Amino acid sequence: MSLDADQIVERRRLRRKVTFWRTLGVLGVIAALAVGAVAVIGRSIPASMPHVARVTIGGLIRNDRERVEMLEEIGRSRASAVILSIDSPGGTVTGSEQLYDALRRLAAKKPVVAVVEGVAASGAYVAALGADHIIARRNALVGSIGVIYQYPNITELLKTVGVTVEDIKSSPLKASPNPYSPTSPEARAAVDALVVDSYAWFKGLVGERRKLSDAKLAAVADGRVFTGHLGLELQLVDELGDERTARAWLAREKGVPADLKVRAWKTDQPGDEFGWLLGSVHAAVSALGFPQAAAVLTGAAKGAMDRAQLDGLLALWHPRDGG
Repeated sequence: MSLDADQIVERRRLRRKVTFWRTLGVLGVIAALAVGAVAVIGRSIPASMPHVARVTIGGLIRNDRERVEMLEEIGRSRASAVILSIDSPGGTVTGSEQLYDALRRLAAKKPVVAVVEGVAASGAYVAALGADHIIARRNALVGSIGVIYQYPNITELLKTVGVTVEDIKSSPLKASPNPYSPTSPEARAAVDALVVDSYAWFKGLVGERRKLSDAKLAAVADGRVFTGHLGLELQLVDELGDERTARAWLAREKGVPADLKVRAWKTDQPGDEFGWLLGSVHAAVSALGFPQAAAVLTGAAKGAMDRAQLDGLLALWHPRDGG
């Protein structure tokens, strides 16, 4: 009788475990369906019908051929206008340039208005310059007009552990600067020339697009970020507000009906714009009872993605360096 009782208890325990995992699986499916439903609802309006296109620029900006092709497709669609929703600290100079050029080509066909939801700094502000009109929330951050080139130098660490890295180069500036030897004045001057050249391009773009005098341009181009409120005074943005403000501007200035439906356009390739993916991973691991592991896992994944996506000259703002 005791054995039968133990078996019954064990079966009940096993049944509870099975029920738990089944419930967790069902919840996972429901969550996935919910995410899919949101995506479908946002894109339920066919591109062949009149609509306002919404394009989100989030995370780190880098070269993205699929995004360029999507913007070209919007240009061929029946979108009456484009709302560019921006929340990004910037990215690579070349990626920002690519995005700006694509937006200017799009703006030649459709009215484009940028809405800074949180941050449009450095390369993301370059993207905002691609719009016909820039709107920012009162406390959003804009600006950080500047370029940075960063590289680690571990020569002192190598000396400590007794390691020397030898190299044979075709010329003194080949692969310079590098982290294994002190940066020579010639190498530093070569990199400085790159930064100065890209910075001149960035400043020229701001001055041209925002119609700033040399004095006003100098006041905003020292690498600082500004709130939307300050940016309005400094002519970095045109209005304070949100997407409703953008719709009102489109109706007032471009004749786009205020009740026209919005269609969210997205590329098929997951990227920084789809932060929900890491969020789902975090939620799933947390649900299993490992919240700390979830934070470490998603943080490491995001960091790895960011490092893999950035290389070369950066137009990027980070609170730690303020540049």
